[in-house]
Amino acid sequence: MNDLSPITSRRRWATLAVACLAALLLSVDVTVLHLALPQLVADLRPSSTQILWIGDAYGFALAGLLITMGNVGDRIGRKRLLLVGAVAFGAASAVTAYAPTPELLIAARVLLGVAGATIMPSTLSIIRNVFTDPKERTTAVGLWSGMGAAGFALGPVVGGLLLGRFWWGSVFLINLPVMLLILLVGLVVLPESRNPAAGRVDLVSVPLSVIGVIGVIYAVKEAAVHGLVTGGVLVPGVVGIAALALFARRQTRLAEPLIDVRLFGRRAFTASVGANLVAIFGMSALSLIFAWYFQLVLGWSPLRAGLAGLPGGMSAAVGGVLAAGLITRWGRARVVALGLALAAAAFACYSQIALDTPYLYFLAPMIVCGVGIGLTFTVTNDTVLASVPRERAGAAAAISETSFELGGALGIAVLGSVLTGVYRGELRLPAGLPGEVAVPVGESLPTALEAAATLPGQLGEAVAEAARTAFVTGVEVTAITAAVTIAVLAAVSLVSLRGVPDVIPEELLAEPHRSPAPGEGAPAS
Repeated sequence: MNDLSPITSRRRWATLAVACLAALLLSVDVTVLHLALPQLVADLRPSSTQILWIGDAYGFALAGLLITMGNVGDRIGRKRLLLVGAVAFGAASAVTAYAPTPELLIAARVLLGVAGATIMPSTLSIIRNVFTDPKERTTAVGLWSGMGAAGFALGPVVGGLLLGRFWWGSVFLINLPVMLLILLVGLVVLPESRNPAAGRVDLVSVPLSVIGVIGVIYAVKEAAVHGLVTGGVLVPGVVGIAALALFARRQTRLAEPLIDVRLFGRRAFTASVGANLVAIFGMSALSLIFAWYFQLVLGWSPLRAGLAGLPGGMSAAVGGVLAAGLITRWGRARVVALGLALAAAAFACYSQIALDTPYLYFLAPMIVCGVGIGLTFTVTNDTVLASVPRERAGAAAAISETSFELGGALGIAVLGSVLTGVYRGELRLPAGLPGEVAVPVGESLPTALEAAATLPGQLGEAVAEAARTAFVTGVEVTAITAAVTIAVLAAVSLVSLRGVPDVIPEELLAEPHRSPAPGEGAPAS
């Protein structure tokens, strides 16, 4: 049963506020852990493997269950699923904050990921169902995308402020009052919506999708550390790809599939998902790299480094707001291409940094990049939602979010490998360096600076300077690689999204299993 018909304008925007608050908190939760890890490690003493799982468990559970939870929301109601997820997220946050052992902390992070998977597609699918006017919907998606981007930038700032006064668990306790607010306000203002014709969730498709997504993302992450030709990469990679192939084949034979794979035959849908993936591909790696640059090359505190990244997140919110008006003037293809071109130009500027580059040099490209990414994510997310009937909004939102998670993993793996390869190739160590020190110095900049701190005076300074120089050269190459990749995507998007109408007619979407002809619908521009 849906209760959308009597909804007022005030209630629509209140619904958007709840959805944006949830998106903001989930984004903050992704990045806030980075700053908490040193205190956490000192307190719980996890092993090196446990440290990796503490960081990755949330993302694996989240990515693996997005498709399933998006479909569950379509069936049982998006409001119900979001509110249940809010309660679960708050409870898991409390367990995480007070976890006494690494094992319990990892389990709590898994629960956080499961809860997050119920919330993320629910917020976007609720927006799709509440905002039936296409222009209003695009504006709403822009604000939602902007809040998500702002959350990534706010995470380090919030973490820096809390960790300066409290213990590491405080970065998770901030979730409790926010989730309580979402629950109380959501009960009153959120309208319920679901797919009235949905059947049962296929119990074979669920594990196939989970195994497939987690297997591929795990293989990508392992490849960044151990290279491609290892058992830890090939086995999960092959299993994941095989599971996804079986999953896709099964969907074509089900009356009510988890994902209508024929949607990928729609040019607008496929191009938007691809643009999302590649855009976050560049952003995820560069955000981590510049966190290292500000702290380990320039010597800034975590809080100062977090504040330095705020203009990028805030400008992404601006780009999201601007997107709706630009679509009307220029069409979807040109707006996405513009957004990606702005991001590519910013990365090209980043390729010119040095050991002592002033912050003002970063500021303009950061703002330009933020606006570009805000434009891109808004248009692509809106196009994905506009390409399906409202009844299938949860499944479509889950596909978009899964591409986001996969793009982030690929960015860290591919661009991180480029950075590591250049760093090792450019590293020039002073003569007479002990072998037990040379190994960690050759791994990465953080381990190199730790090793250099154990060396006497001038030798330690020389090693640190060599490591920083090699790292900056690696950043230059990585940035230009990202710039070229995103520029190519901009050109592809200009072609692949050409002719996609500004407003996709609802009557076209009423047949979710039929792929439209390439020229179907009035071209935008």
